[in-house]
Amino acid sequence: MKPAHTCQYRVYYEDTDTAGIVYYANYLKFAERARTEWLRDLGFSQSSLLAEDGLGFVVRHCEADFLAPARLDDMILIETLLQEASKVRMKMRQIIKCNEKTLADLTVTIACVKAGKPARLPPELEKLGSRVTR
Repeated sequence: MKPAHTCQYRVYYEDTDTAGIVYYANYLKFAERARTEWLRDLGFSQSSLLAEDGLGFVVRHCEADFLAPARLDDMILIETLLQEASKVRMKMRQIIKCNEKTLADLTVTIACVKAGKPARLPPELEKLGSRVTR
């Protein structure tokens, strides 16, 4: 199994409340960006999948534990690890950290869709998933 994919982002003013603490919903945005970069590093452009194959990804389920706050100007690291996959879904664990401290721990299930209906994952992603679940 491959190690976790990592992305690093700086916390900007727009991500925080007036006390300089990241608003909880923005952790979901950070996780979304990290999943997009994970796909990109695997050779999948979401815009190309949509334009060429009509495929998109939607969040089917999300669990999030918010453990500590990120603050203005922090450099956060998002680790993304594929845990399992089926023909149409992928389940990922995403851990958001700052200076090795875990800030949020998310489990996200993503479904592949075409024209708003469940669709089979691209073959390369399905193969990746089969290696993880065995």
